Order: sequence, then C-alpha cells, then structure tokens
Amino acid sequence: MFKKQDKNAARQVRHLRVRKKISGTPEQPRLNVFRSIKNIYAQIIDDTNGKTLLSASTQDPDIRSQIASGGNVDAAKLVGKQIAQKAIALGIKNVVFDRGGYLYHGRISALADAAREAGLEF
Repeated sequence: MFKKQDKNAARQVRHLRVRKKISGTPEQPRLNVFRSIKNIYAQIIDDTNGKTLLSASTQDPDIRSQIASGGNVDAAKLVGKQIAQKAIALGIKNVVFDRGGYLYHGRISALADAAREAGLEF
C-alpha cells in the first residue's frame, strides 16, 4: 500500500509526463486543476508568456457561501462553471485540459463536465 507521500510523488511524475505533451498558448490556454482534500482549484494559464490569466477555487467567497464543503463533487461543479464563465467573459473559448496527474474521475471529471456545459471547448 502506498503512503501519502508516495501517492503524491507518483501523481507528480504523471503530471510531468502529461506536461511534456501539452502547453497553453495565447490562442488556446491550459486549464489546470489542483485537488486537495478540502478544496479544488482551477487556473487558466498561458504557458508561452508564463501568465495565469484567471483562476477559480472553492476558496472564493462567492463559491464558499454556496457550499458546505469544498472537497466534494458539487463544489467541483461550481468551480468548473465559474472558471468557464470567467473565461468566456475574457474571450477564451478553447482550452487544453490539464488534469494535473489525477485520474479523470470524481471531482476532476465533474469540474471538466461543468466547464464544458458552461461553454468551454476542450
């Protein structure tokens, strides 16, 4: 059985493997997801300029007021919807999805599906 440190180290190796292949550009930035036990975070990043264009998380006051816990699927759906709305307001329609080495399941897939439903394309 893996220890917590070993699981995170394995996730970081998977994330680096994926990051070799995908990169955000000004025309199609990268939608990055980070998941902790209590919260979930999403950023839209332009890797060519090294800039975070926008972000959303369960720590944001407007999302925090709507949820009881930041570490569940419902919270991930709200973050996905909010990041998509912010991106569309900035004129970003297409993104590259970076799951951060996590399995595409549970909170990660809920965030991605909510972002797609709100209008992002990836």
